[in-house]
Amino acid sequence: MGDPSRIKPEWQPRIRLILSQLDVAQKPHEMNLPGLRFHALTGDQRGRFALLVSRNWRITFAFDGEDAIDIDMEDYHG
Repeated sequence: MGDPSRIKPEWQPRIRLILSQLDVAQKPHEMNLPGLRFHALTGDQRGRFALLVSRNWRITFAFDGEDAIDIDMEDYHG
């Protein structure tokens, strides 16, 4: 995610929640929690998943076995 000082303070609790859940999840669909708008990505992003942070911002990730990998926060529709 780069420089954390660039993350809006009102997003930080949600991001902490998402990252905590990713840390214990063993399968992507365990992230299908209320309000996170979990969904699988398609096309050249197939095999990756996204969770809502705010508006266009998503945390995206993939899984390798039982571990979340390649976790990023991005302007999903930017």
